[in-house]
Amino acid sequence: MVGQVNLNPMSSPDSRTTNFFRLLPVLVFATLLAPLSFAQEARPEEGGHEVQLWTGGGYTVPGGTKDTGIWNLGLRYGWILTSPHGPGFLKGRFEYAVDAVPMFLIFQPANTSYGVALDPITLKWNFAARGHIAPFMELNGGVLFTNHNVPTGTNTVNFASSLALGTHILQQKYNWSIEARYMHISNAGLAVPNPGINTVQVRLGIGRFFPARSHSKN
Repeated sequence: MVGQVNLNPMSSPDSRTTNFFRLLPVLVFATLLAPLSFAQEARPEEGGHEVQLWTGGGYTVPGGTKDTGIWNLGLRYGWILTSPHGPGFLKGRFEYAVDAVPMFLIFQPANTSYGVALDPITLKWNFAARGHIAPFMELNGGVLFTNHNVPTGTNTVNFASSLALGTHILQQKYNWSIEARYMHISNAGLAVPNPGINTVQVRLGIGRFFPARSHSKN
């Protein structure tokens, strides 16, 4: 006898933040349903490169401007520079990456601001792990240009820095990633006042690790 599985829809939350974070278990579960046996996962390795399309969003936390949401969409290109280094579970490979962000929306009480950003400095540590789960942590920073002042009454040019912890879910060709990210946005004194914006975000990505090119010997 074949049983039936009933999927109950999620109830509507009272806020955008609650709705966003309630979706996380569903997204993680759906991703992990991918086949667990692969011929050979494409993974970070010395001399290789990473290409990724990602999107993320979140809401403000205490320590700056309140009642502000963020959603962004970007493209990453990375260079994996080292072989595995470090002791025990900290062992990993260092990667340098650049993010181009053509879509950066800031939902403020006064208006919705559209911006573009460039993060020329991304320092990423890909932990050495077996199997299809490859955790990482990263620190990055860049500049953000918007069509309205962010926060309201300040400046249209800001700087963004963030710290993230996440994991790649490796597959034979492409990989998924999910991460938690803390982002700080401020104008670094270009305008007064400078209250800044602090957000906690969730970012999802799909990408591919390209292996190092082999050089034939004569």
